[in-house]
Amino acid sequence: MVLLTAENISKSYVEKPLVQNITFGINEGDKIGLIGVNGTGKTTLLKVLAGVDEIDSGRIIKSNDLTIGYLPQNPEFDPESTVLDQVFRGHGKKLEVLREYEYLINSLNIDEKEIIRISTKMDDIDGWALEADAKSILTKLKIFDYNQKIKNLSGGQKKRIALASALIQPTDLLILDEPTNHLDNNTIEWLEEVLANRKGALIMVTHDRYFLDRVTNVIFQLDGGNLYTYKGNYSYFMEKKLEREELLMAEENKLKALYKKELEWMRQGAKARSTKQKARIQRFEKLEEATVESRSEELDITVGSSRLGKKIIEADGASFKYEDKILINNFSYAITREDRIGILGENGSGKTTFLKLLSGEIQPTDGSLSIGETVKIGFFRQETPFLDKDQRAIDYIKEGGEFILTDLGDRISASTMMERFMFPRSEQYTPLNKLSGGEKRRLYLLRILMESPNVLFLDEPTNDLDIETLQVLEDYIDEFPGPVIIVSHDRYLLDKLVNKVYVLGNGQVKEFTGNYQYFRDNHQEEEKEEKKETFKKDREKSSKIKFTFNEKREWESIEGDISFLEKRIEEIEEKMILHSTEYSKLEKLMDDKKELEIALEEKMERWVFLSQKSEEIEKSTQ
Repeated sequence: MVLLTAENISKSYVEKPLVQNITFGINEGDKIGLIGVNGTGKTTLLKVLAGVDEIDSGRIIKSNDLTIGYLPQNPEFDPESTVLDQVFRGHGKKLEVLREYEYLINSLNIDEKEIIRISTKMDDIDGWALEADAKSILTKLKIFDYNQKIKNLSGGQKKRIALASALIQPTDLLILDEPTNHLDNNTIEWLEEVLANRKGALIMVTHDRYFLDRVTNVIFQLDGGNLYTYKGNYSYFMEKKLEREELLMAEENKLKALYKKELEWMRQGAKARSTKQKARIQRFEKLEEATVESRSEELDITVGSSRLGKKIIEADGASFKYEDKILINNFSYAITREDRIGILGENGSGKTTFLKLLSGEIQPTDGSLSIGETVKIGFFRQETPFLDKDQRAIDYIKEGGEFILTDLGDRISASTMMERFMFPRSEQYTPLNKLSGGEKRRLYLLRILMESPNVLFLDEPTNDLDIETLQVLEDYIDEFPGPVIIVSHDRYLLDKLVNKVYVLGNGQVKEFTGNYQYFRDNHQEEEKEEKKETFKKDREKSSKIKFTFNEKREWESIEGDISFLEKRIEEIEEKMILHSTEYSKLEKLMDDKKELEIALEEKMERWVFLSQKSEEIEKSTQ
């Protein structure tokens, strides 16, 4: 069933054409990944489909009663609303009832008749399941205080609440703009599973290549105002792209061979004595233009860096404490030239602080840290610093350096490097305020590299960078002669580049050899056991106390829910033994067990939060 059809739609932004007469359809069950270089109009196209922006021409036809959910890249909020207010902000009947229910149970003067009335409404719409789903999603997204006001939350927390709102609303078409930003790796893997199993159509912009591969079944590529469709996931798209590039390369080789032959003819002293010879000279001139253009697109740069001595960065028992919280505790290590370190950890674990500590930007509160005299750190931060918005792009780059030297001693100009980073000469004098968010990030990255650093620190480099730019960055790091330390949730990037993983949490820095996938394969079970042990210890220490109406009801039933789920898992395991030779029954039992284990893990996480809160309340009343 076709949900939405776009016919010959066009859209421009600040006199720059983004999409030009493109036509496509979105069918029920489509899970579409929208990719393309930053500045080509991906976010604009999503806004058009969500009804936020108007098209300049063409038309969009939607099926009857089509419901659309939309997660913008930068969501807007009412700062005075609570978390649950924001999550249930949709206009559907179910969400209206849920908003009314949450308002009543959290009001100071609870009217029993009103509670009975709204509870009946909740029964009629199956609102209890929707409420439980919402709280389960919020828990998975590390949002535990449902009544906290939006104005008191960080930018990352706000984005996760907007994501929860988009996921909980029943929609036929879900539109997501960079849904993995501000999520840690474990949460991204959970979101993968949610979207892969979700009914209804999906279109999203994301730079996460593993995410695209595991969730999508259609790829839209936006390039030069045109839209190209590939009926498969990201790996399929890459295969077809490679085939197309090989075909173009074969045609280019033919072009070069013909050029070489015609050049020999010209060198022999071709004379324009006849119409035929004049035509041949004109063909040669056109052929020469084509081959020069082709060679410029093949730019292959091996970038050098400043000289780096033996001593780089050495930490000896370095610790950092902010207020009463220890973020880094007793860290010791001497960074080597060959280090490619990936930094992992949940939000708030101190990853950015760790980079600032190693760079010397902040000093350890205990222990020591010293940096070698020859060290020149290129620090790519999460925030993009532009002081003069009217400054032209090429002037901003030249402030970092007029040129850089390759390993072979060749000088590469700032303008040529901008072309390498997909800023054609025609766009290099564009004012910074006319660039898209992604283009600004790409320009900022190039500015860092133009300063010829010999140590690289990258703090979430994949946020707002398109896949093409990430591939350029990966090529650069592959050839970079110094150490690289990366904070990132991009598993593909970590798998490709790092040879060591640091995991931050509770002030500790745990070191693991290998890339991200090796770390996950070998330490996932260890993480599960640690989580279970923490859960058991917290469960033993807890005691029942008075909560809000809503939390009290949840607290009173949660241990029974956990016991029930544990018993059901045991029963299924017994059945699996009985039906071990019956493949179809065994497969069904395994699926049931997996669903129950996921539900149990969610209940355990929720239980940990409630028990910790009960301890805090108990201490405050002593």
